[in-house]
Amino acid sequence: MLKYRKITEADDESIAAIVRENLKRAGLDIPGTVYFDPELDHLSAYYNSVGEKRVYFTALDESEQVVGGVGISELKGVPNWAELQKLYLNDSAKGKGYSRELMSMAENWAKENGYKKLYLETHTNLKIAIRLYEKLGFKQIERPKFVVHSTMDHFYLKDL
Repeated sequence: MLKYRKITEADDESIAAIVRENLKRAGLDIPGTVYFDPELDHLSAYYNSVGEKRVYFTALDESEQVVGGVGISELKGVPNWAELQKLYLNDSAKGKGYSRELMSMAENWAKENGYKKLYLETHTNLKIAIRLYEKLGFKQIERPKFVVHSTMDHFYLKDL
């Protein structure tokens, strides 16, 4: 069973490593992905800077080791929309339903903070993630004009 808490500065290095390991394995350690985002190495500063508009939940195993997490952030320029961000787990935590738990926490937080829609962007190479998003009620949409990560090729939206 995992425990969850809001990200701290002590989590930054572990979360960045988990994100990069997953992207590298999927062949997405390339420009136009979060792999090269400057804030990836300092997620706690980003997510904790505007507490009512964004959050990152860190997942911890029984020995208090960071095994993954998920973020939610306001989508600039799109009122009442939040973006699901950086949902990644290390291999020891995969296949146990933790992604669903993290998604549920993220959705609940977004609703509690007044968001009406939840947006996400992903890539064809992340097939397992795409299946999860679709099972959880996300609907694929056309590529929005505001896409930041140019390599992403799948875009989803869910009413909250």
